[in-house]
Amino acid sequence: MTWPSAAHRARTQQGSALVDFALVAVVLVPLFFGVLQLGLIWHVKTTLTSAASEGARFGAAYNRSYAEGATRTSQVIAEVFGADFHDAVTASESSIRGQPVVAVSVEAEVPVIAFWGPTTTVTVESHAIKEFLP
Repeated sequence: MTWPSAAHRARTQQGSALVDFALVAVVLVPLFFGVLQLGLIWHVKTTLTSAASEGARFGAAYNRSYAEGATRTSQVIAEVFGADFHDAVTASESSIRGQPVVAVSVEAEVPVIAFWGPTTTVTVESHAIKEFLP
């Protein structure tokens, strides 16, 4: 029985890096895009929360109505994401522990796969205490 020479062993290792990369890429590429997608959804959710908060504060200001808060929320969302972003903004007056508040709700569809494909619904709500003159 003869043992393979060192040159023969070196020759059989050629191309193994490509195979190793292919095996690792099968795991790493979906993981990378999954983290990227979670970041996109997180960004959309925090931006919608900020817009709802601003709209609630705007609508709760003295001499303004809750409908103006909904309009302001829609304006902020359109400035950030563009006018074609599909969202539903609702505002109402309610009471929390006896205090009158303006509540603004935003419901939006966010694509699950980058900017295409099926969507998931993101819902946020914000409240602000209504201001009155003493």
